[in-house]
Order: sequence, then C-alpha cells, then structure tokens
Amino acid sequence: MKKNTVKNVLLYTFLGIWAVIVLFPFYWMVLTSFKSYGSYNSENIPRFIATNPTFDNYTEAFSAVPLGNYFLNTLIFTVVTTALMMIVIVFAAFAFSRLNFKGKNVIFALFLSLMMIPNELVVITNFVTITELNLRNTFAGLILPSITSVFYIYLLKENFEQIPEELYKAAKVDGTSDIKYLFRVMIPISQPTIVTIIILKVIECWNSYVWPRLITDDQNYFLVSNGIQEIRENGFGRENIPAMMAAVVIISVPLIVLFLVFRNKIMAGVSRGGTKG
Repeated sequence: MKKNTVKNVLLYTFLGIWAVIVLFPFYWMVLTSFKSYGSYNSENIPRFIATNPTFDNYTEAFSAVPLGNYFLNTLIFTVVTTALMMIVIVFAAFAFSRLNFKGKNVIFALFLSLMMIPNELVVITNFVTITELNLRNTFAGLILPSITSVFYIYLLKENFEQIPEELYKAAKVDGTSDIKYLFRVMIPISQPTIVTIIILKVIECWNSYVWPRLITDDQNYFLVSNGIQEIRENGFGRENIPAMMAAVVIISVPLIVLFLVFRNKIMAGVSRGGTKG
C-alpha cells in the first residue's frame, strides 16, 4: 500500500512538473501580450505577473496589419482543403478496404511507399508544377497540393477493415449499392476516426507555413502563419514583442479551443484507427 502511495506521489509530481514546463511558454506568451511596450522594455528582471495589463497590443495587432484578412484567407484555405481531402480519402479508403480489383495490394504498397519520399522533394515538385500552371498567388495553388494524404487514407482504410465483411455481403445481397453502403454503414460506424482526421487536418492547415510562404508573395493571399512574418517585417517591427505576442495569441486561440473541445474524440479516433481485429 505504501509503495503504491509513494509511486503515485512521484508520478503525479513528475507529471505536474512536466505540465508546468510544457505550459509555461504559453503562459509567458499570454502574459507578455498584456504588457505595454514601455513596461516590457523597462523590466530588468522579467516579471511573472502583469501589474498594469492592457489590451492595446490586441488592438494594434489588427490595425498594424490586415490580420482579419489573414484569418479569412486561412478559414477559406482550411475549410476547402479539408472538405476536398475528405472526399478523396474516404473514397480511396473504401476502394482499398472493400473493393476487389486486380493489383490492389501492389497499388496500395506503392501508395504507402510515397510516405518514404522526403517532404522537401515533394515541396520542390509541387512548387515547379504550380508555377508552370501559373497558379501562384491563387487559392487553387495553395489548396491543390494538400487535398490528399497517404497517412489518412491508411488510417481510414484500417478503420474500415474493422467493420465485419458480413455486413458488406449482406448489403450486397439486399441490392444496396457501394455508395449507399459507404454513406449509410461505413461512415457512421467510423465517425470517431473521421472526426479525428478532420480535426487534425484543420490543425495542419491552420499551422501550414512552408508551402504558403513559397507559393504566395501577394499579401492578399497570406495565411495567418506566414502573416506572422509579415507582422515582424512590416507591421509593428521586431522590437515590439508584446504586440507580436498578442498576434500569436489571437492566431493560437482557435486551435487551442478546437483541441480542448474535441480532445476525447481525437484520442478515441486515433486509438480506434490503430487497433485491428
């Protein structure tokens, strides 16, 4: 009994310390965003409490640069990319998990081998293709390279394969088409995994930096991620750290709220997708 108590005390102490280490940068970011430029620069020793909190930095974050436009661009990019990707991966996962066609296993193995290609090579290839198609500084150029994912197809395929084959055969005997079976049986059963994929894709799109930075140099198509760089260079400058932190907080809050609301579904979906049998 004493051993278990000591073990639990040590475990929760370690977890508590680790939580403080992980959460401290976010706390410092939020704290700094409420400090005025003058008070922040006058601190010889950093203070862990804002004595005179101000919202001026948040006002400046929207007035110094078109942060609202960055949000709108990111919302369009995230919603359209996620919707198109879900259409692609759902049908691909269904084909690989339920349909029988010649060379299916070989094709899927080759498909999985794409995951071994370094991302840098994919980015270079996509950049050349999009440039040759004159799609730079367009939403199409931003969205098209991101509408599929080998990993998400694999995850959803594994989930679909957990649904008993007898259900599919019974549906075919009743004259149900593959499309009806997919939408009426497989998608509802696999909802936790599908919701998880949607949330992870939304987070991925929202945090996307390298590709939008490469493919856009027109401020009208900037996303919030590469808008941060624009803020540093042409907004309130590198010295105004409190205003910079306010912009980062504004950009981070939607994802934090999304994760907190759907964290249980994310964990359930990932664990379900990784369990076979």
